[in-house]
Amino acid sequence: MPNSMENQPDDQPRRQASNDPLKNTAEKSKSFVQYSGIAFQMLGTIGLGVWVGLKLDEWQQNPRHIWTIVLSLTAIGASLYLFIKQLTR
Repeated sequence: MPNSMENQPDDQPRRQASNDPLKNTAEKSKSFVQYSGIAFQMLGTIGLGVWVGLKLDEWQQNPRHIWTIVLSLTAIGASLYLFIKQLTR
């Protein structure tokens, strides 16, 4: 009965599965922490934009929340820019 490993050419590298559960757990927790940090940064940026917009609309006594809309959309754009910038690192 032929072994399946004998059918592979010698010039192809053989893949070795990582059997170290601590290494896999460390890699998963590192990526979890990284993406959690990005999410909190996005939340903070958008929240700050909305808060500043509300304060400006309150100070100027605008009947419509123009500054809130403009600054929240600007904060969303800025947070998406930072998100993409951090992903490409």
